[in-house]
Amino acid sequence: MRVLMLSWEYPPVIVGGLGRHVHALATQVAAQGHEVVVLCRQQAGTDASTHPTTDEVSEGVRVIRVAEDPPHLVFERDLVAWTLAMGHAMVRAGLALLDEWSPDVIHAHDWLVTHPAVALADHTRKPLVATIHATEAGRHSGWLSHPLNQQVHSVEWWLANRADALVTCSAAMRTEVAFLFDLDPADITVIHNGISQRSWRVPAATVRATHEQYNPGGGPMLLFFGRLEWEKGVQDLIAALPRIRRSHPGTRLVVAGKGIHGPQLIEDARKARVKRSVDFVGHLTDDQLVAALAAADVVVLPSKYEPFGIVALEAAAAGAPLVASTAGGLGEVVIDGETGLSFPPGDIDGMTAAVRAVLDDPAAAKRRAKAAKARLSSDFDWAHIAASTIDVYASAQVCDRGPLGRPKIATGNAFS
Repeated sequence: MRVLMLSWEYPPVIVGGLGRHVHALATQVAAQGHEVVVLCRQQAGTDASTHPTTDEVSEGVRVIRVAEDPPHLVFERDLVAWTLAMGHAMVRAGLALLDEWSPDVIHAHDWLVTHPAVALADHTRKPLVATIHATEAGRHSGWLSHPLNQQVHSVEWWLANRADALVTCSAAMRTEVAFLFDLDPADITVIHNGISQRSWRVPAATVRATHEQYNPGGGPMLLFFGRLEWEKGVQDLIAALPRIRRSHPGTRLVVAGKGIHGPQLIEDARKARVKRSVDFVGHLTDDQLVAALAAADVVVLPSKYEPFGIVALEAAAAGAPLVASTAGGLGEVVIDGETGLSFPPGDIDGMTAAVRAVLDDPAAAKRRAKAAKARLSSDFDWAHIAASTIDVYASAQVCDRGPLGRPKIATGNAFS
């Protein structure tokens, strides 16, 4: 098959897990004998003079990176306008591509590429497959109080209802998407995220050095890694830290990642009187992250909202003991008592008890970590995920849905 994928991020342009997902899927689909073109963007804040449109083949995938147009639009300040401008550039590049190449199916990843994906699907009359990686309502606990929230939600609704086939990364996301966008869950295919094959082994000397780097006192080391956003729940982990330190003196927390919630988290640590026990280390390179995972006594993922939780797979691949909330897809990735320990989102007492249980019984924690790692090859292998996605492509048929009106916006909580 000839597959055209659209994504607003693709390595090396990485914002979150979506970019890694699209990269792994594209390369695996190509490896299975299909022709894949990815239409994506250059870095934000650049333009055609500094980062012109490029068309290159990488790892068997043809990657077309579209340059930003001249207008001074900033992602953080002008989100909708910036997204429309990106979509306009993608449409122009897509139409130029169609002069010499035609897809059998178009695959849109998340709401930011809705406009170009719909335009190109309409133009080619080919099936449109869409993967909804997260929702605006989910990220804001059901509240769509501001105009921007409502605008994003309505574009998500448009993509979900316009698509000829719809995919989510977890059963929890399927339920969420069906409810929010007035769809039948039976029409949504669940295909889990995966984890790429790579070496996760770290020399014992490096593990010791990393633990010493982050906790010279030799006490337990807790690790969180991911985007620093409210929905990731790091504020709850910081709130639990004083209690954990009372039962396990010397415990330190390493927070790896960047995000707009970072300054607030530093203030949270100060108010909780644990600022000296928390290291905000920013972005870690792949090698640094693997070493930190191997050195951690507990990896804690306290998400309040998590469509899937690829970070849990990375922790499992590194053999790290895992404590995670049951938010969204994390409840499917982490099996409580078997591959890690779980707690309800926002339950600080439950999180504290789970972390203490890991620190009190490292042998049991090690058995769970081993079981989590063993599960990766059967349930989260990218070759299987790509094959399942190709099945969706093959079965997708163009549907005549007629004109779509504007969706209703909940005046209260969208999940009520």
